[in-house]
Amino acid sequence: MPALNWDHARFFLAVTRAGTLRSAARQLNVDQATVGRRLAALEDELGARLFLRTPSLYVLTPAGEALVEPAEAIERSVAQMERRVLGLDERLTGSVRIATTDSLAKRYVLPAIAAMPSVHPGIEVVCLTSQDIANLTRREADIAIRTLRPDAPDLIVRRLATLETGIYASRAYLASHGAPVAGAEFAGHDLVVYQQKIAPTGPSALCGESAVNGRVVLRASSSVTLVDATAAGIGVAELPCYRADAETELVRIMPDRSADFDVWLVTHGDLYRTARIQVTIDALVRQFSPEAS
Repeated sequence: MPALNWDHARFFLAVTRAGTLRSAARQLNVDQATVGRRLAALEDELGARLFLRTPSLYVLTPAGEALVEPAEAIERSVAQMERRVLGLDERLTGSVRIATTDSLAKRYVLPAIAAMPSVHPGIEVVCLTSQDIANLTRREADIAIRTLRPDAPDLIVRRLATLETGIYASRAYLASHGAPVAGAEFAGHDLVVYQQKIAPTGPSALCGESAVNGRVVLRASSSVTLVDATAAGIGVAELPCYRADAETELVRIMPDRSADFDVWLVTHGDLYRTARIQVTIDALVRQFSPEAS
């Protein structure tokens, strides 16, 4: 096999993961034609067809399947070289990419970075908000703020806070529907819940209170939308208290029902000692501290 050109190979991996040229182009921040040209160049370089082009999807051929593992090995090596070089950087300049959810960004991450330009004007922060978990090993982000604790050995993990969720409804909803009765399993009540990615079903419980008799009327893909929908009177929801308590239209019901969740700061071991990563971590830790609430 000829030597694999990494610049072509990264386009191959993007198409493999995304399934279409359009989605791969969006991930790579280039136009669709560029992805098509790079893929064609790689196939010419290797003398093999790597994908079957169907009307809706690019499907790997046997040759393409055989290329995935070596291409990913090169990707890991390139990412490791980048991390190790960046990890030696003691300058307080450059970009820091933080991946988190929109709700945590609004309440904690954005306030944490608000003061940074005046203290560290050479650092540019990129805030990536998504429900998906960024892959730090592939350098999709430098720092992640997550509610799920990763277990990869090359990641450094730190608990930032333990937060609480409660059951909420709007004043308008309670005026028209009344408050749910404990033990009635939300019978006669509308529910607003997170969108399930696989086989959507109703929630089994809200903060431990059975919800099998409730009627799901809206599924939201983010906690910001979930809070806004509940405040609009659409239904009852389990919400993070740090967001819901700030909404004057929302009322916490069944106050004896609650659930805790941890928030984790994650970064790669190769980048952890980089100066700009350290000052950004310090700002985030301060914002999550009880004193900042």
